Amino acid sequence: MKKIYILGSINTDLVINTPYIPNKGETLTGSGFFTARGGKGANQAVAAARNGGQVKFLGAVGNDLFGKEALESLNKEGINTSHVKVLEDTPTGTAMIIVCEGDNRIILDTGANHKVTNMDVDNFLNRADKGDIFLAQLENPIEVVGYALRKAKEKKLMTFLNPAPANKDIIPYLKYVDVLVPNEGECELLGGEEQLKKLIPTLIVTLGSQGFKYIDKSMNCPFPCIKVKAIDTTAAGDTFLGALLAKYSKNDNLIEAACYGSLAASIACTRKGAQPSIPTEEEIKAYK
Repeated sequence: MKKIYILGSINTDLVINTPYIPNKGETLTGSGFFTARGGKGANQAVAAARNGGQVKFLGAVGNDLFGKEALESLNKEGINTSHVKVLEDTPTGTAMIIVCEGDNRIILDTGANHKVTNMDVDNFLNRADKGDIFLAQLENPIEVVGYALRKAKEKKLMTFLNPAPANKDIIPYLKYVDVLVPNEGECELLGGEEQLKKLIPTLIVTLGSQGFKYIDKSMNCPFPCIKVKAIDTTAAGDTFLGALLAKYSKNDNLIEAACYGSLAASIACTRKGAQPSIPTEEEIKAYK
C-alpha cells in the first residue's frame, strides 16, 4: 500500500442553520448550532484514514483549545501528526459555516494554517518513497503549496491538487500536478477544461449532485452519483478526494477510486458537519 502525504489546513468549524442567507445589516435567528473539526486538509486526511489509507499530515495549529482538540481528534483517526506544528502566537484556523436548505456559506480565518514553511515541507517529505501519494489544497500559503508540489514530483510521488479555495496564483505550479481535482467553478477560474488538459495528465471535475467528470488524453466521461436527500454538503468534496486516495493507494485504478469517492461523498451529504459526516470503509460497503 502506498503512503498518503497530505499538506493541508486544520480548522474548527462553527456551524449554524438558517432559514435563509441574511441580508446586509440583518440579524437572523438560526438553530442547531454546533462545533466540529474541519479544514480541507484535515477533512481529506480523515476521509482517507477512515477508508484504510496510511496517512501522514503536515500542518499547523495554535496552542489553544481548538488546536488541542483538533490534534487529539486526528490522532484518534490513526493519522500521523508528527509534522503538525503547535504555535504559541497564532490561533488555530476557524471557519464560520452557515447552512441553509442543505447548502452552505463559509467564512474562514486561516490562522496557523498560513505558518507552514518550505522547511517544514522538506522535513515532511524526507522519507517519502517513489510512488507514494502527495495531496495539497489552497488553504496554506500558495508559494508553500507550489514548493511542496515541486518537491513531491522531484521525489517521484504521485501528486494530487484540490485547487480550493480557488486562486489563480497556483497556475504556475500546475505543471507539477498529476491529478487536478477542482469543482466546476475552480476549473473555469484556472482556464477551463481545454486549457487544463494541456497542462495536467488527469482532471477529475466534481459536479456536485451530478457526480464527477473524468478527463485524460483518451477519455472525457461523466460519472453520475447516487441520489440522496442532502442535509449538509460541508466536506462532501473533501470526503470524495480523501476516500478516492485511500482506494487508489491500494489498487492504482483511478476511475474505480473516483467512483468509490463519489459514493462516500453522497453519504456524507446526508449527515451534518464536516468530519462527523465522513463515512468509514465499513459504512460505505454496507451502503452498497
